[in-house]
Amino acid sequence: MAATTLLPLHAGKGRTIADVLGYCVDYVENGEKTDGGEWVTAYECDPLTAAQEFLFSKREYLALTGRDQGKHDIIAYHLRISFKPGETDPETANRIGYDLAMKLTHGHHAFVCCTHTDKAHMHSHIIINSVSLDARRKFRNFKNSSFAIRRIADQLCLENGLSVIENPKLSKDKDYGAWLGDGKPQTNRDRLRDMMDNILSDGGTFEDFLAAMMKLGCEVKKGKNLAFKIPGGGKFIRCNSLGEEYTTDAILKKLAAPPKEKIIAPIVSENKPSLLVDIQEKMQNPKYGAGYENWASLFNLKQSAKTLLFIKDNNIESYQDLEEKCDAVFADFSKLSEEIKAIEKRMGEISELQKQIGTYGKTRDTYKAYLASGKDTGFYESNRTNIALHQAARKHFNELGYGKNKKLPTIDSLRQEYAELLTRKKKLYGQYHPMKEKRNTLLTAKMNAQNMLGLNRNTPGHGRQNRSHFHER
Repeated sequence: MAATTLLPLHAGKGRTIADVLGYCVDYVENGEKTDGGEWVTAYECDPLTAAQEFLFSKREYLALTGRDQGKHDIIAYHLRISFKPGETDPETANRIGYDLAMKLTHGHHAFVCCTHTDKAHMHSHIIINSVSLDARRKFRNFKNSSFAIRRIADQLCLENGLSVIENPKLSKDKDYGAWLGDGKPQTNRDRLRDMMDNILSDGGTFEDFLAAMMKLGCEVKKGKNLAFKIPGGGKFIRCNSLGEEYTTDAILKKLAAPPKEKIIAPIVSENKPSLLVDIQEKMQNPKYGAGYENWASLFNLKQSAKTLLFIKDNNIESYQDLEEKCDAVFADFSKLSEEIKAIEKRMGEISELQKQIGTYGKTRDTYKAYLASGKDTGFYESNRTNIALHQAARKHFNELGYGKNKKLPTIDSLRQEYAELLTRKKKLYGQYHPMKEKRNTLLTAKMNAQNMLGLNRNTPGHGRQNRSHFHER
């Protein structure tokens, strides 16, 4: 049985995009909660630098599209799936969380999936980059997305032998089925309850709770009645109006765990592209002036020196030459990544087919008995799960074209194909990491070069005609 929540993350007052991303990624990757990082997985990003990679993709998105939503911009999504105590193990919980994010995003967005094992109810946190992998689109939290996530989660739970919530409730007054019948999205009150539930489940002090709510972009009003205004909300909502379980006294009772340690942003090595000071972005803020610009220039001296050495060692004559080298390595890396993804996709199809073949065999007798009973309602209710799994397996086979004229492959043949693909994948991964490092090195040099040359990526008309030779600088 699993419960799901999807929360948008905004940069709020006094919090930069980097602050929010850093805090959220640090929290979900907390080693004390993930058995020392054992249950941390990621898609199209490195868990250690995920926040920086997400931040860089947003800059790429702005440069490519010119679209900027300002304070209303959603920088990432926090997806959470919680399981019934004692029903699953960390490996299964992490795999389900990973698969849930993959199915929701269709593999178009990078994400980090972290399974927390420090509570009785095991749960997975997934931070999803709102910007797509090609940095040209953003994920849209579509109407009734909660329903879609619930459907995907239920399917994954059934496939892994877990129970599902028959009638989950979104509020005290309206059950899940009625809410779906309305076709109405969640209200601001529902969103606030979800945010509070998500944070309260992790314990801590009352101050920790308020700080975490503010990190999610909420404004806090203290007084006789505690109140919050959620991102995009029109007005403050008093907690005691949400129900008895959300009053200040109820919140204090839920916060029974000892205070959490202060979360400190990790120190990242200075040769990472994310540590380059974005002078242009800072200068758009009125509180920064020429003094900051001078400091930032000095801060980048080491980076500039490294870039100049790189340019000299690689005989790069012009900015155009550097861009062409970047384009070439990006094309090679993209081709390699696509091949690896194709292999992983086929491996996933094989694993799924093996699972469905096994499920089909285990539930075949039950399904035959169900047909022999004349599809008796009582028999169906007593064997609902096995019948549903059997029907799902048959549907899967039909979708793949297996039937009278095309027999199912044997388990042995599938294992052999899987082993061959795994060997090929390992060989490609031997090329993947060196090429990724080369890509990041060129990218670092390119970003430094833009700062050194004073190139403004957001200025209309900026292009090859504005590129200068390095020796002319």
